[in-house]
Amino acid sequence: MAAILPFSPRFSRSSAVVADETAILANDLHPPVDLAEDLDRFRASIAAYLKPDDVAQVEAAYHFSAEAHRGQYRTSGEPYVSHPLAVAGTLAGWRLDPQALIAALLHDVMEDTAITKAQLTEHFGKTAAELVDGVSKLDRIENQSYEEAQAENFRKMLLAMARDVRVILIKLSDRLHNMRTLDAVRPDKRRRIARETLEIYAPIANRLGLNNLYRELQELAFRHQHPMRYRVLVKAVRQARGNRREVVGKILEAIRHRLPECGIMAEVIGREKHLYGIYRKMREKHLSFSQVLDIYGFRIIVKDIPTCYLALGALHGLFKPVPGKFKDYIAIPKANGYQSLHTTLIGPYGTPVEVQIRTSEMNHVAESGVASHWLYKDEQAMTDLQQTTHKWLQSLLELQSASGDSAEFLEHVKVDLFPGEVYVFTPRGKILALPRGATPVDFAYAVHTDIGNRCVACRINFESMPLRTELKNGDRVEIITALSASPNPSWLSYVVTGKARAQIRHFLKTQQQEESAALGERLLGQALRNFGIQGGDADSQTWERFLREIAPKGKRQVLTEIGLGVRLPAIVARRLAELRDRLEPAAEGETENRQATAILIRGTEGVAVQLAKCCRPIPGDPIVGIIRKGQGLVVHTHDCALLARQRGERNDWVDVDWEADVRGSFEVGLRVVVANQRGVLAKIAAAMAEENSNIVNVSMDDDRGQTTSLYFTLQVANRVHLASILRRVRRIPEVVRIYRIKD
Repeated sequence: MAAILPFSPRFSRSSAVVADETAILANDLHPPVDLAEDLDRFRASIAAYLKPDDVAQVEAAYHFSAEAHRGQYRTSGEPYVSHPLAVAGTLAGWRLDPQALIAALLHDVMEDTAITKAQLTEHFGKTAAELVDGVSKLDRIENQSYEEAQAENFRKMLLAMARDVRVILIKLSDRLHNMRTLDAVRPDKRRRIARETLEIYAPIANRLGLNNLYRELQELAFRHQHPMRYRVLVKAVRQARGNRREVVGKILEAIRHRLPECGIMAEVIGREKHLYGIYRKMREKHLSFSQVLDIYGFRIIVKDIPTCYLALGALHGLFKPVPGKFKDYIAIPKANGYQSLHTTLIGPYGTPVEVQIRTSEMNHVAESGVASHWLYKDEQAMTDLQQTTHKWLQSLLELQSASGDSAEFLEHVKVDLFPGEVYVFTPRGKILALPRGATPVDFAYAVHTDIGNRCVACRINFESMPLRTELKNGDRVEIITALSASPNPSWLSYVVTGKARAQIRHFLKTQQQEESAALGERLLGQALRNFGIQGGDADSQTWERFLREIAPKGKRQVLTEIGLGVRLPAIVARRLAELRDRLEPAAEGETENRQATAILIRGTEGVAVQLAKCCRPIPGDPIVGIIRKGQGLVVHTHDCALLARQRGERNDWVDVDWEADVRGSFEVGLRVVVANQRGVLAKIAAAMAEENSNIVNVSMDDDRGQTTSLYFTLQVANRVHLASILRRVRRIPEVVRIYRIKD
């Protein structure tokens, strides 16, 4: 790599001069006095593990950044270059490679200066430039809200992270330093950034196993989002520390004596629960501070895995364990690769104490996570942690392809950022980790997208169970599939994983588009016949001109938009007719032959055609169709009360009629007023059953007199079928009055 002299973006970009590297190291730019100490510390940290040539490249990037940000200051008043230096310092603590450090030092130059990605590629190589681009925000799109812009930025960043995990490591370090210096920001912006940190960045750090970073981000976000609550808790913990010092000391001393007695050499560390953890426990379990007893805990670090279990036995012999509070994350690691034994013991004076037992390697992974060995070349060389991280990063690409927009993608990612504690087994004995509250549908999509899409039933522990059943630890789950099955919209009300939610929505959206395109074709055909175009479609030349002038998205997209109510068929038809007449004048007398043809309704069109819930039309009823934006064609009875209030919207009305041979069942509402006598409900139900009608729902009102009103929702084939049901029910002596409910 050629050495460069730092150039200023204020001058011509071609004025960058190649110079001897020693000139840079001599530092023509003397760092401000307040940066000198930080810069020396950073140099020492990277010199401890990088080669001299790499150190020189990183220093060149620092000087480049310092010149690019010359004259820029942070809100706190510090020179702006202090920020990228602090970000790079965090990465140096994780011992990341030179390219990541260079990108950290340059991560804001594309956003805040005139420097381009091409210039970064020229000076520091393609890899560093790609990393900087992945971290940089998109330019704000005009008329785009802050939330939409943020969602799009997150989408860009997370997809860049899926290609190279160093992108998110740089971004997390960037967020950490911003949170540490957030006091200089105005209060409303401070709270927004803190909330964003708790919702996105802290969970990502946890998902990558960066435990120390995760905890610090949570603490800082809590302090800035709820400053009063934070101060109250700090004071309460300080007081409790003095009150419980004697108890904690006794427990620590007892553990340090017991382990050597059992031949176990271990490092025992006492620790205090984090403030945000205490606050979250108080909020979720509705506890006061005095009721949160496990403020203190202990960490025991031993040499190997067998010693972990020996230490556990020794501690259970010393203090009684709390039933149900033991978790073995060594045998079944968390989704982020975390491994440890957790147990809660009853110490002196009945004080519960949480103890974590792990090896030195597990402790290293728990503190640094994927950053401790982030770089992987191929799947054979990956550790278990790297494989799980790699799978999660790849799942982001699946979510991206299944999500419709940035906000939806971000919603799915947020769901996946809060991993749970439910571990279930496949029929072959493989363990799957799912979020708490997961259902068999989530399990099916976790196995494979096709299994989820074709899921029809499930067996949990060899028993048939509903698909909405919440899974528990240790459940054995078997999914039953059918080739003709498809996702049910009701699944969205109880699935919890981002993948399941995204794939269900993707399938339904695709299905809706297909059905809407078919409906749009029928609606446009009807409108075209009104303009004298026979056959219900314009010729290819007319369509080609229409798409070139009006809708470059394509004919299918136009038909879908018509079916969804986004475009009016009459307007599209008029434009097509005008273009056709311009190309080929209409024959004399053709306009007199125009006639409207009604759209025929089968009742089984799917989501593109909906039967209105207000009037519940059935075959045989006179009907009217209305185009509703985003819903497609909604069919009402001609005397619907809701329709009467929309007379001013006749431009959206469509001529519709029932097909001659409509098959299927249609719901209808009935009110039956009966005399208050025993067994009358059974008689009416039997009469309806004899007419081959299924009762969907029944309810009743007590009229506080001699009569009672019964309300039925029935499934009928058509008006003739309904009439025969009404005749049979009227013959029952106890029936006073019966009529159909249309509202």
